[in-house]
Amino acid sequence: MGEMPFWKTKSLEEMSQAEWESLCDGCGLCCLNKLEDWDTGEIAWTSVRCTLLDGETCRCKDYENRQATVPDCIQLTPKRVREISWLPPTCGYRLVAEGRGLYWWHPLVSGDPETVHAAGISVRGRSIAEDGIDIDDYEDYLVTWPLEVGLEPAE
Repeated sequence: MGEMPFWKTKSLEEMSQAEWESLCDGCGLCCLNKLEDWDTGEIAWTSVRCTLLDGETCRCKDYENRQATVPDCIQLTPKRVREISWLPPTCGYRLVAEGRGLYWWHPLVSGDPETVHAAGISVRGRSIAEDGIDIDDYEDYLVTWPLEVGLEPAE
């Protein structure tokens, strides 16, 4: 019998930087712009992606320096993962924080970074860059699919 994978034996705080980074499945969902109702706190998702998110690879074009270009980019930490209500239900960070398993298509489970796209989880082919879109027009791009993707975890 093999050794248990790190995400089943370590808390988010105990992970190395490489382990932490590998929890990102590359879906790009967290990089979609969201609108918050100031009265209710309700979050509405849009299909408008951050200027730095590559719509094909679903990865940040300048991850190391992203906050220089996008000052409000949120750096995930174990504490923030537990506090942010809008993390997608399929997010590896969220799942591990909740003590749940990763989905079958997560690259750590499948061994293939393309399975997140093949499973229809990622933003590939269904988002638009925010460049040139007025923030007042974001309501024209409201979507519900980011909260509807995924099935039961495989583990």
